[in-house]
Amino acid sequence: MVKVPHRLYLSEDEMPKQWYNLRADMKELPDPMINPGTMKPAAVEDLYPVFCEELAKQEMDNTTRYIDIPEEIQEMYKIYRPSPLIRAYNLEKALSTPAKIYYKFEGNNTSGSHKLNSAIAQAYYAKKQGMKGLTTETGAGQWGTALSEACSYFGIPLTVYMVKVSYEQKPFRKAVMQTFDAGVIASPSNTTNVGRQILAEDPDCTGSLGCAISEAVEKAVSTEGYRYVLGSVLNQVLLHQSIIGLESKIAMEKLEEYPDVVIGCAGGGSNLGGLIAPFMQDKLLGKADPRIIAVEPASCPSFTRGKYAYDFCDTGKITPLAKMYTLGSGFIPSSNHAGGLRYHGMSPILSKLYHDGYMEAVSVEQTRVFEAAVEFAKKETILPAPESAHAIRAAMDEALRCKETGEKKTILFGLTGTGYFDMTAYSAYLEGRMTDYIPTDEDLQRGFNGLPKIPGIQE
Repeated sequence: MVKVPHRLYLSEDEMPKQWYNLRADMKELPDPMINPGTMKPAAVEDLYPVFCEELAKQEMDNTTRYIDIPEEIQEMYKIYRPSPLIRAYNLEKALSTPAKIYYKFEGNNTSGSHKLNSAIAQAYYAKKQGMKGLTTETGAGQWGTALSEACSYFGIPLTVYMVKVSYEQKPFRKAVMQTFDAGVIASPSNTTNVGRQILAEDPDCTGSLGCAISEAVEKAVSTEGYRYVLGSVLNQVLLHQSIIGLESKIAMEKLEEYPDVVIGCAGGGSNLGGLIAPFMQDKLLGKADPRIIAVEPASCPSFTRGKYAYDFCDTGKITPLAKMYTLGSGFIPSSNHAGGLRYHGMSPILSKLYHDGYMEAVSVEQTRVFEAAVEFAKKETILPAPESAHAIRAAMDEALRCKETGEKKTILFGLTGTGYFDMTAYSAYLEGRMTDYIPTDEDLQRGFNGLPKIPGIQE
């Protein structure tokens, strides 16, 4: 048996040269996006006013299994990749579990998260197309930070609409984005029609990713030479993030390991989809049968309590409609929700896989999440992002079950990033001020009531 180091770094030469497109191996594909203007399936050309052309093509490509990573992207990846696969020896010991716990750590870059993997790709394709600027949204700030870095690298102006509650809770995230020359606006704002409309209905609105997406899309389509980019949910983003899982699998093979359980936090699905991609491929092709678990907040439970339906990807209802697990595009998480993972919907790819029984989902309350985060930090010395701590919580729970049963399972989870900009939330937990909020069925029904009617498809 190979001696397993605490940290295994692949060499630059071992880094994947292609992204993996999970849709190419799915037995049944996700339902097509719907053009909100025609209420018919969207064509790739319908996406060109919003997305860069190459990204629109990746979004609609259901058949190309592997897509070459351009040399310029590989070169920027090498600044911080390959990322380490880490054996959580100290956490295993603290839990007295026979399970082996591994985690893929994506926080070794200035953005502090996995988001840079797709930000670099999207900025590169925008530069290649000659775009004058980009717009985007950000919740906890990780995506906005990552895209700011990538746009600065490629010399592209960027405007970021940041969810207002995060904008107020995390001023230093804003400062980092501004360091990389991005303009940052609290959303909802008075700079767009949809923002003004939302504020007219609720002047104290704390914002949501759905609101911020609406503003960013409106700004992009109304500004000459601009396009919109998104950090999660989309097929293209899961494609770029597949490098996480591909590296993980190569590293585990070097250690003569294979995970029995793969765990990732789930907000829109970018990190989860990236981590599980090659293991889900094995599952779809009958080569292996790992359990795959999505972990989401109890306060924003898209998988576990949402409806599988067509819905708008934004609150302003200007984006294409996607078939996904959703809480309704008008759903806004409670203002005491501390981390990211606050999106009302879920990646169409992951939604389809979950619907078809290829993966599981659990929801956890944030006090239990932060309990796990603090325990993990003490044992493994990395302060995890609240989002990542959802996966830590589920991995610890799985390891404790192995302690009860005596099973020596191999557990792999994604540590998506660091929590150094989340100290307001950590302080609330450590000082006993953090509370749990679980929406009632009535709360969720308000969001479901707004689901769109599509003649012949969703009445």
